Amino acid sequence: MKIFIAGATGVLGRLLIPKLVQEGHEVVGMTHHKSNMKLISDLGAVPAVADALNQSSVQTVLELARPDMVIHQLTSLGSYNLEDNAEIRMVGTRNLVEASKSVNVKKMIAQSISWAYEPGDKPANEQVSLDIHAALPRKTTIDGIVALEEAVAEIPNHIILRYGAFYGPATWYERNGRNAVKVMNKEIPATDGISSFIHIHDAAQATVQAIHWPTGPVNIVDDEPAPGVVWLPLYASAIGAPMPDLQEGRNACERGASNRLAREDYKWQPMFPSWRDGFKHI
Repeated sequence: MKIFIAGATGVLGRLLIPKLVQEGHEVVGMTHHKSNMKLISDLGAVPAVADALNQSSVQTVLELARPDMVIHQLTSLGSYNLEDNAEIRMVGTRNLVEASKSVNVKKMIAQSISWAYEPGDKPANEQVSLDIHAALPRKTTIDGIVALEEAVAEIPNHIILRYGAFYGPATWYERNGRNAVKVMNKEIPATDGISSFIHIHDAAQATVQAIHWPTGPVNIVDDEPAPGVVWLPLYASAIGAPMPDLQEGRNACERGASNRLAREDYKWQPMFPSWRDGFKHI
């Protein structure tokens, strides 16, 4: 199968290319920067340079590639600008979907998030609605996710992977990552808010397996949604950081997510079923 990856040099895209090539697929990797072309080639894919925010640019590379499937891993997280990331999810996704439809792409897999659900008291499954009534600043993220998922759903055969918080190599939770530094500086308190995590390698493997899954959203999270008062002290210990300050309470949207669909129905088996195991390898 010929597979086009948009966002091929992102933290997940770089793991996907060799996995897909090993499975026997022909892979085209899209990047915004010409300087990334060699990396994509070295990983085993054909590089394509395009600006995701420019419709004609995206159209051109899709017309040249003519893939059977598109894997959408576009993000803009380098500077942690919520508006920039929402723009990629809105405009970039729209451009990618329109170009994909024009060249008769048969299936699209797209990156979404598992913490966009409406408030609740237990981990959310895929039938729970997204938090469309969120207030700012959360509203910026939710608006981007809603636009992304609605656009991707225009491709009749589509999978929306709602990943948990990434940890592992090249993520914000690696030893020198953005969140690791904050924990080192005691800038993140341990609250009752519940998070769902996923090791980046497990996220990549789930994405490869999703090629064969039926249409719809799927939570890609580990088995143990956990409050910050439980996971954050263990994470701090794993990276040699001081113990975090404890803070009572949580936002109602901090509920975590259930992986029952992926685990039980689709037989996905993560290497790290719990962040407890994964944190030991940070």
